[in-house]
Amino acid sequence: MSTVSSSNSSGDEPNKKPGVNSEECSHLLEANENGAKYGSRQADQENLLGRMVHTSTENRSKTLPQYVAALAAAGGAFAAGTLLGWTSPAETGIVKDATAYDFDVSSTQYSWVSSFMTLGAACVCIPIGFLINFIGRKWTMLLLVAPFVVGWALLIWAQNVFMMYIARFILGIAGGAFCVTAPMYTGEIAQKDIRGTLGSFFQLMITIGILFVYGIGAGLSVFWMSIVCGILPIIFGVIFFFMPESPTYLVSKNRSDAAVKSIQWLRGTEYDYAPEMEELHQTEREIRENKVNILAALARPVTIKALCISLGLMFFQQLSGINAVIFYSEAIFEDANTGISASMSTILIGVMQVVATFVSTMVVDKLGRRILLLASGAVMALSTTAIGVYFYMKDQDPASVDNLGWLPVGSLCIFMIMFSIGYGPVPWLMMGELFATDIKGFAGSIAGTTNWVLAFVVTKTFKNLNDSLGSGGTFWLFAGVTIVGVIFVFLAVPETKGKSLNEIQMELAGNRNASTMQPANGEPK
Repeated sequence: MSTVSSSNSSGDEPNKKPGVNSEECSHLLEANENGAKYGSRQADQENLLGRMVHTSTENRSKTLPQYVAALAAAGGAFAAGTLLGWTSPAETGIVKDATAYDFDVSSTQYSWVSSFMTLGAACVCIPIGFLINFIGRKWTMLLLVAPFVVGWALLIWAQNVFMMYIARFILGIAGGAFCVTAPMYTGEIAQKDIRGTLGSFFQLMITIGILFVYGIGAGLSVFWMSIVCGILPIIFGVIFFFMPESPTYLVSKNRSDAAVKSIQWLRGTEYDYAPEMEELHQTEREIRENKVNILAALARPVTIKALCISLGLMFFQQLSGINAVIFYSEAIFEDANTGISASMSTILIGVMQVVATFVSTMVVDKLGRRILLLASGAVMALSTTAIGVYFYMKDQDPASVDNLGWLPVGSLCIFMIMFSIGYGPVPWLMMGELFATDIKGFAGSIAGTTNWVLAFVVTKTFKNLNDSLGSGGTFWLFAGVTIVGVIFVFLAVPETKGKSLNEIQMELAGNRNASTMQPANGEPK
C-alpha cells in the first residue's frame, strides 16, 4: 500500500489507517488483485479502495494550518498589491502638485514610472522558474523580500526620474516573481477539496493591498505612503519564515523526512500521511524514469495543452478591458455627477474588488472554475458593451447622455465585481494546477511572463487604440475579445475542482475517468 518505508527513514513508523484495520486492508488488496486478474468488478474494487483511503485520511486532516500557510504566502501578494496601486494616489503629489520630490516629473515620464513595473515583472518570471526548483518555493519567496526593500528605498529617496525607473523595475521583479511562486506554493500545500479557496487568497490579497494603498494614500504624503509600503515586505518575511516548505518540492529533492514533517505541519499529527507520500513518490518516480530536458518536457502533448489553456486565460484576462475600465473610472464617476471625489472613487472600486474576490474564494471550490470564468466573461462583455455605447453616444452628442450617468457607473461596478469573481483570480489559481511537477516552474513562468507583457502592451497602446477607434470602439473591441474568451473557456478549459494534481494531469492526457479510476497511490490501471 505504501513505499514510504523504503524511501525514507520515517517509514518504520506504524502505517495504520484510522478506522481501517490491517486485516481489512489485506482483504481489500487481495480482492483488488483478484479483480485485476480475473476482470470481475475491477472498477468497483478500485473505487472502494480509493474511497477507503481518502475517507480515512481526509477526515483526520486539519485545514487551519493550511489556511495559515496560504495566508502567510499571500502576504507577498499583499505587498505586490501595494506596488500595483501606488501609482494612482501618488500621481497627484508627483505630477499634479509636484511636491513629492525635488525634481519635476512629466505625465509622459510618470506613465513610464508606472510601466517599468510591468517590464520588471515580465523579465523575472522565467528566471524565477529555475530558482523555484533549485532552492525551493519557501526560500525563493523569502529572498524576494530583498528586492522589495531595495526597490522601495530607491523610490523613497529617488534623486531623479531615472532612479524612479530603476526602483519600479526592481519592484516589478519582486512583484512578478511572487505572481509565479505564491500560486505554485499554495497549490502544492493544499488538499484538493480546499485548494481552490486557498489559491484564491493570492488575488484576494492583491486586491486588499491595492485598497490599502488607496486608503493610506488619501491621508498620507507620497513619502510616508511609500515608507509604509516598504515595511510590509519585511513583515511578510518574518511571518513566512515559520511556514513549511512545499512537500512536493521536498520529495523532488529526496528529502522524504522533511516532506513528512511538512505534511504533518499542514494536516496535523493524526493525519495518515502514507498515501499522500506514496502518491508524491509515485509521481516523482514517473518523472525521473521519463526525465527529459525542458524543451522535451514542453513538447509533451499534455504540457502543450496545459500551456495553451494557461496562456489563453492570461491573454483574455488582460484583454478583457480591465485596464481601460480602471483608466476611465474617475471620468465615469465625474460624468455621472455622483459627487464622489477622484480619491473616493478609486477607494470604492478597491472595496468592490476586495468583496467580490472574497466571494470568489468562498465559492470557487463549490461552483468550480469553469462556471466562474463563463459567468464572469459573459457579464463583463455586456458591461464593456454598455460602457462603449455610453462613450459612443457622448462622442456623437454630449447632450444625449445627460440623463445616462447611471449606465457607465452601473456597468463599471458590475464589471469590477465579475472580473474579481472570475477572470481576476482563476487564471492565477489554475496556473498552479495545470502543469506537471517537472515543468511547473518553467511553464508557470512562461504564463506569468505572458501576463505581464500583455499588461505592458495594453497599457502603452491603450491611448493609440482610443485615438484610432474612439472610446466607444475601444470598449467594444474589448467586449468582442471577452466573448471569444467565453467560447475558449467553454471549449478548452477543464474543470479542476475537487481533483488532485495527479488527476488533473491524467485528464489533460485524455483520461476523463481519472478521478474514479485512480487508486490511492496515483498509479493508473
